[in-house]
Amino acid sequence: VQAQVESGGGSVQAGGSLRLSCVASGSTQRSQKCTAWFRQRPGNDREAVAALYTTDDGRTIFSRLSDSVKGRFTISQDSVEDTVYLQMNSLKSEDTAMYYCALNGYCGMANWRLSRTYGAWGQGTQVTVSS
Repeated sequence: VQAQVESGGGSVQAGGSLRLSCVASGSTQRSQKCTAWFRQRPGNDREAVAALYTTDDGRTIFSRLSDSVKGRFTISQDSVEDTVYLQMNSLKSEDTAMYYCALNGYCGMANWRLSRTYGAWGQGTQVTVSS
């Protein structure tokens, strides 16, 4: 069963940067997949931040960012390392949340924002931005 392991969270001042990493574990076979980043603030629902849908050889089929992070965050993949990154720049206090990596075999415009699209989730990594 494939799962994800997130890393890269931490504490940073407003305006700073962090890079989150998501590494798939439990499978040695590369496949077409959709990797998404969600975040959850205390007392709030889980919110989709970004998604990247790639072929088994790492070509991008689909990539999206939520409006709240456009221009500040980017999502990318290192196909050799089979790792998906969320580069977060110009961080704001409202970006403070637990960030989760999620995986599914497919995503598109109709479903990338929906938690139920994804069958495998990581344990989360905390991002704290102080103003």
